[in-house]
Amino acid sequence: MQWFECKVKYDKMVPEAGGQKVVTESYLVDALSFTEAESRITEEMQPFVSGEFSVTAVRRINLSDVFYHEGGDRWYKVKTNFITIDEKTAVEKKTATFQLVQASNFKEALDVFMEGMKGTMADFEIASITETALMDVFAADLQHTLADKK
Repeated sequence: MQWFECKVKYDKMVPEAGGQKVVTESYLVDALSFTEAESRITEEMQPFVSGEFSVTAVRRINLSDVFYHEGGDRWYKVKTNFITIDEKTAVEKKTATFQLVQASNFKEALDVFMEGMKGTMADFEIASITETALMDVFAADLQHTLADKK
């Protein structure tokens, strides 16, 4: 599974601004290629955007896992260092990985992350948890994908 951050520019209805305003928002999609990512974000955004919109950027994001939490309205990026010991030299080695967590606040992000990591046998430490600018995450529809292969 590869994740791509897509920036989408469109006219958004903003009552506080007295009408429409051009905004650029970030979304995450999983896809096999840059082309598929652009196609998927276009498909996902069409029902929600009236008028024109454009995909202004697509870039690959390195994530090892995504933890969903139904009540969460924000996305947090967690940098985790997995700790291993080299058997020959007895030197500790840290390997950084990144996970995405859906939560309403920082504490909930930590709780959801720790719950998701419960079954992990490896030693790890949390290096950082930061709130992202992501508006939403669109995972591939596995049922749709499996049906296409039949």
